[in-house]
Amino acid sequence: MTFAEGVILWIMFLIYLAYLVIMSKKSNDDEEAENIKDNPIWKNCMEGEGILKINIRLIIKRIEELLHTLKPLNFLYLALAGTINAFGVMLFLFPVKLYDSGVSGLSMLLDQITPSYLSISAFLLLINIPIFLFGAKKQGFPFTVYSVFTVAMYSLFSYLIVNVFPIDVDFVSPLAGSDLLLCAIFGGVISGIGSGLSIRLGGAIDGMDVLSVIFSKKLGLSIGTFVMIFNAILYIVCGFVLNSWILPLYSIITYFVASKTIDFIVDGFNKEKCAMIVTTQADKITDALNERFDFSGTIVDAMGGYSKKEYKIVYMIINQFQVYELKTIVQMNDPNAFISLQEVSDIFKRTEKT
Repeated sequence: MTFAEGVILWIMFLIYLAYLVIMSKKSNDDEEAENIKDNPIWKNCMEGEGILKINIRLIIKRIEELLHTLKPLNFLYLALAGTINAFGVMLFLFPVKLYDSGVSGLSMLLDQITPSYLSISAFLLLINIPIFLFGAKKQGFPFTVYSVFTVAMYSLFSYLIVNVFPIDVDFVSPLAGSDLLLCAIFGGVISGIGSGLSIRLGGAIDGMDVLSVIFSKKLGLSIGTFVMIFNAILYIVCGFVLNSWILPLYSIITYFVASKTIDFIVDGFNKEKCAMIVTTQADKITDALNERFDFSGTIVDAMGGYSKKEYKIVYMIINQFQVYELKTIVQMNDPNAFISLQEVSDIFKRTEKT
């Protein structure tokens, strides 16, 4: 075993041990808690004389089981996501003191008000990793590993850009100069691409995503509202710290652009729509739809809740350019039909027609 492999194995074990600690302390399910406490690795840790006396074979076996839940190719893409995010933040936002959203923005603020040996790279790790471990029970082991890895890549390349690469980011953006609007827009777009890729690949690049999932329901808020409130508080604090509101206000543009970019990356530019057609002329409608679109959807039996009359529901997925034609075809074949349209973001299907 090489030194690098040993380090990776030890890091994986520490993450897994932290996962067990969190699960055992936070589980409300007695049976689940007992299963965790019966885990041989956990028993050896609690009853033995220290981590060094744990059965190494049990550790390796369990880590191998967990590794099977991870996709190696995802780490390559997540490394790319962390790199993209670092370039967006460090080349456009950091030099002109604009703020990213979430933990990343908080790290940028702390970098400015703390001694120089505490860099943004250090704060990204110190704040994000404990949050991801805290959310391990709810988000699962693969998500935690993917997220910690992505944050590590983000932190690493942030450090390289500031301290190693021949790029001057001390006063102005090397690409957009001192133009705050350009920095806000392009910083938001590029960092949004990195964040969106990490979410699409099953991880996250900011601990605020985890906190919003955990606490939003407890506070009676939506996830988006929780994140917005945190960022609003962050930008207000930044305004008081800097004694200026120009940079925080431009940072709001960054937040808006980044959030829209994340939506595009995660959901796609062309959102599909789910159409549900309640009709008594399902056969005629599906025949017409099949002739026009080369697909006709799925027919489901239904009954009116008040009239007790039998209906059919035609369920199908269309794109935004087919909505007008769908309405026209349905109204031509059944003027009394009821049409409901909803946006969908992910579709998993086979190629056979139904």
